[in-house]
Amino acid sequence: MYGPHPAEYAPCAMRRFTGSGPASGPSPDRPEGPGRQPRGTGGPPGGPGNLPAELNRFIGRDDELAELVRQVGSAWLVTVTGLGGVGKSRLVRHGSAILQDRFCDGVWLVELASLNEPHLLDHAVAEALALADHSGRPVRAALCDHLAGRELLLVLDGYEHLVDACAGLTAELLRRVPGLRVLAAGRRPLGIPGEQLLPLAPMPGDDAAALFADRAAAVVPGFTVGPGNEAAVGELCERLDGIPLALELAAGRLRALSVDQVLLRLDDRFRLLTGRTRGALPRHRTLRCAIGWSHELCTPGERLLWARLSVFAGQFDLEAAEYVCSGPELPAGELLDTLEELVAQSVLVREETAAGVRYRMLDTVRAYGAGWLEATRDAERLRRRHRDWYLGLATWCELDWFSSRQAEIAARIEAELPNLRVALEQSLQSTTETHLGQYLAGTLWFYWVGCGRLSEGRHWLDRALELDGGHDDARLKALWVAGYVAVLQGDTVGALGALQECSEEAERTGNATAAAYALHRTGCLALVCDDMPRAEELLRGALARYREIGELNSNVLMGQVELAMAVAFQGELADAVRLCEDVREVCEDHGERWTLAYALFVLAFAAWSRGEAGRARALLEECLAIDHTFHDLLGAVLAIELLALVTVGEGDAAEAAVLQGAAGRIWPSVGLPLFGSRYFSRPHALCEDRARRELGNGNYERCLREGGRLDLDAAVARVLRPAGPLPAPRRAVRIAPPATHEPAASPSASGGETAG
Repeated sequence: MYGPHPAEYAPCAMRRFTGSGPASGPSPDRPEGPGRQPRGTGGPPGGPGNLPAELNRFIGRDDELAELVRQVGSAWLVTVTGLGGVGKSRLVRHGSAILQDRFCDGVWLVELASLNEPHLLDHAVAEALALADHSGRPVRAALCDHLAGRELLLVLDGYEHLVDACAGLTAELLRRVPGLRVLAAGRRPLGIPGEQLLPLAPMPGDDAAALFADRAAAVVPGFTVGPGNEAAVGELCERLDGIPLALELAAGRLRALSVDQVLLRLDDRFRLLTGRTRGALPRHRTLRCAIGWSHELCTPGERLLWARLSVFAGQFDLEAAEYVCSGPELPAGELLDTLEELVAQSVLVREETAAGVRYRMLDTVRAYGAGWLEATRDAERLRRRHRDWYLGLATWCELDWFSSRQAEIAARIEAELPNLRVALEQSLQSTTETHLGQYLAGTLWFYWVGCGRLSEGRHWLDRALELDGGHDDARLKALWVAGYVAVLQGDTVGALGALQECSEEAERTGNATAAAYALHRTGCLALVCDDMPRAEELLRGALARYREIGELNSNVLMGQVELAMAVAFQGELADAVRLCEDVREVCEDHGERWTLAYALFVLAFAAWSRGEAGRARALLEECLAIDHTFHDLLGAVLAIELLALVTVGEGDAAEAAVLQGAAGRIWPSVGLPLFGSRYFSRPHALCEDRARRELGNGNYERCLREGGRLDLDAAVARVLRPAGPLPAPRRAVRIAPPATHEPAASPSASGGETAG
């Protein structure tokens, strides 16, 4: 049985705390008592305790500080966890100072970083509490007697190397001393039932920059962050992961270097970021020591996994870690337990994402692990395993793209992009593995094209094709994908060169699949180059080849949609609708959404051409919603252009001009606006001509600028807004009557022709 709650017998407790609601949770093995919420900041300053004075300003951490104070007011044990150098000690000490006058018997700090012997823990706590006991009884018994009946906060800082001993002592003290609360700071939890955790992340950008500026001004009087160095300071804070220790050490380097010079030397961050501050803990005198302290606390298996995980860039999931990092010394079946320990020790960060639970290392932690991996002479093998995993992932995602899981695939590849970049780089740097880079760059076509990454896709494809991989099939795939991307970017010369080479080599080697894709994309090139009869011929030929080889996927369906565009532009609307309705049916059968959006676009074009504005809008809104899901910039901007034409036909010329402005902002991220095609440009030209006539040139340009301030998210939200009053930005567009002397707006270069 444990003693009564302090509020039942200690007048001090009643003076200090207000409120009688229940505490948020019981102490370990301890009955719940009435809640004892700390009072406000009133009362005499200071009080009993041994907190040292803070020698420089505490910067940022407002949310974390408020949460710490809240948790201490409702829990018996609060533990702040985080990586070495992330600011745990400083947060705990600053928070303790705020809380000091809420505890009648004060706040007492026990610094454990320099204590190496677990059996001396009780003595260290007694010494910090200024407890002198010469009775010869066990120190722990003396501690319990000393604390009995007292109301105080005990702060345990830097206990991670003594975690078992510290957990045992803390649990016993909390059981036997009802008036005690404990605030701990370490790299891993104590693991006591009822423990409240407060994980401390690196500082966000603004706080990190403020901390750096404050510490820099201490060594370089007058230092400020302004237009001349703001970008460099921001990059420095980002590359140092917002770790306060790293920022303070970097600021110290300004005695001899500029911010730009510090940035140039960050590749060797552990050598650069050393400090000679007197009074600093030994483990905090350099960034290497701060991270190395965590390394020393790891078991051999945890150190090995840390080193091997350094091959990942950005986030990764458990399955990837098990494949890449497991081996005889680290069995796959045991890897999860080891990984969980690295999370507990703040070496890894666990994150909930759209792609599921994932893990990541801060760059600084990864760099430290990479150094150890190189020392094991196993780095090259681990990089190849990493590359192989992401080759397999890309292959699986390409196959699964033609399914109801497209949105999931898009999110997965987005999350894995840093690792895919590493895999591409790894392959293209090896003369014997170039073909793997070509294959990977080509396999990711659905991401480059479907998820708004045309420019990056072109970069990797061009790099891959500059090299001789010695494998025809891999090169042919990269060629037709490069041609496809070039077509969409409006690069006729680049597209023609890649597709001709692909076609010739496919015929020479007998690769029927590559030949069909080359023919298909050449038809697509004819489509955007306004040669509709040839586009129809080539696309029909490609679809026939696909049927011969049994190919059915999103690309094949897109070929049918592109054929529908070609016949629609030639005035055969009924044939175009039939083709797209067929695509729509297949998409619904397979759960395909990406190609469906383009089929909806063509159906909307046909509906508008027949004067069915309401149906056209409904189809385009569905189309735009799908495109936005995948961040398909091309599909989205085409839909917005046609929506602008529908909108001006509905009598809202100002909103139509705003939508055209929004489209104008998106096109540079895609390529040549409207492919330079007069057929694709017709809706834009018609809309512009009518809007200019109704608004006047000046007002039209003002609305255009209004739309140019909308990014894709804002433009989509504007189009898909729920019914009701117009949002403020739209109402803010002011239209003045055109001047009576203003001449009529002339048709654009497109001739103002009717579409269809």
